[in-house]
Amino acid sequence: MTSQNYSGKGIIYYTDNRLSGQIFFVVLKQLLKANLSIVSVSLQPIDFGKNIVLNLTPGYITMMKQIIKGLEASEAKYVFFCEHDCLYPTSHFEFTPPRNDIFYYNANVWRWKYPDNYAVTYDRLLSLSGLAVNRKFALSHYKKRFKKIKEMNWDKDTRHEPLWARRWGYEPGTKKTKRGGFSDDDFETWISKYPIIDIRHGKTFSQSKVTLDSFIHKPENWRETPLDKIPGWDLKGLFNLS
Repeated sequence: MTSQNYSGKGIIYYTDNRLSGQIFFVVLKQLLKANLSIVSVSLQPIDFGKNIVLNLTPGYITMMKQIIKGLEASEAKYVFFCEHDCLYPTSHFEFTPPRNDIFYYNANVWRWKYPDNYAVTYDRLLSLSGLAVNRKFALSHYKKRFKKIKEMNWDKDTRHEPLWARRWGYEPGTKKTKRGGFSDDDFETWISKYPIIDIRHGKTFSQSKVTLDSFIHKPENWRETPLDKIPGWDLKGLFNLS
C-alpha cells in the first residue's frame, strides 16, 4: 500500500505487529486517505508505504529506535506520528506546524475501549500518537534523547515501560526538566475538525485508562459518549459491530 506526498508533509508509522488483524487493517486503510508519503517501521514486514523492518523485541527502547529510523527515512518537512491502533480523520492532516521548533499535539482525541459501545475524553488528553512536528527538529530531539539513554546504560533495558521513561514523559515538550522531563522544548495544541480515535484493545503500549478510577489524579472535564455520537465517525460500521 502506497501514498503520495503533495504538501511537504508525511507520516511516520510504527507498529510492534501484535495488533489484531481487524484493527490493524482498518487503521491502514484510513491512513491512506491522508494521501501523504508514508514511512512505516515494523518488527515484521508489512506492505505499507516505505517499510523498514527492525528485528527487535517490543518495548520502549524499540519504539524509540523505530521513531528515529522513521524520521531518518522520511523526506517530508513536517511529519505526523501515527500509531497502529489510532484512527486518524483526514482533517488531522490538514494542520501545518506554524513553527519549526515546537511540538504540536492534536487535542481532539476520544479514547475507545474496543469493542465496547462508549468512548471517553477529557482536557489535556495529549499523546505521542497526535504529534505533528518539523521532521529535523524531532530527529534532533530523539537523537539527543537516545544519546542520553546510552550514556546512562539504559539502552539494554528491555522493560516495556521503564520508570525512567515514564519520568521523562513520552510526549516531547509536555514535561519540563524541572518536573523531571528530558528537555525544555515547548509544545502547543490544535484541534482538528474531527477527532482521533485512540483504540484501547488490551495490547496497547500504555495503560488503557478509560475509567475515572484508573487515574490517581482525576482529569478535568471528563466526558463519556456512545460510539454513534462521536462526530465524523461510524465506528460500528467500520468494525461491523451491532
